[in-house]
Amino acid sequence: MPNSSSLAYAVTATFTEILAAAQAPGAASEAARTVTQAGFNTAQRTLKSDSSPPVTCGALFQQALTAGAATIDLTALDGLNDKAVNGTGLRVQLLRLKAPSSNANPITVAKGSSNGYDGFGSVFSVTLQPGAEVTILTNDAGSDIGAGNKTLDLTGIGSQALDVEIIMG
Repeated sequence: MPNSSSLAYAVTATFTEILAAAQAPGAASEAARTVTQAGFNTAQRTLKSDSSPPVTCGALFQQALTAGAATIDLTALDGLNDKAVNGTGLRVQLLRLKAPSSNANPITVAKGSSNGYDGFGSVFSVTLQPGAEVTILTNDAGSDIGAGNKTLDLTGIGSQALDVEIIMG
């Protein structure tokens, strides 16, 4: 029986501010001066192999830098249960990156200099300070992974690490 894959995805950020009494004349209580913004929260979506966009495989790992550098090859990832994951012919549907707060310096993730993956744009680059994280949901808009379109380069200092989750389909 083949494996079944799915991704449950939701993003919420709610900011609450209690205005000073002078900013809200006539609103005596704290509750009446409370302003909440939820921006553009994304309700949970579930993606599967037969959904649009599809998800069929993924990898979750920590990538250590060696002498301040590392390369992630989307055609040679370590998946769950030590199963090799080859993204050839697939698209990255979700990329999550988190720099552990124990890192002493920022880490930059960019389109690889050799066979760079352009599914996030031709000049993709993001720098994560210690403790920072970023999530990219491509909604099937990226390009297919292949021999000439498969790497992300990591640069930083020393032997820092980056937590990486990649979901493809």
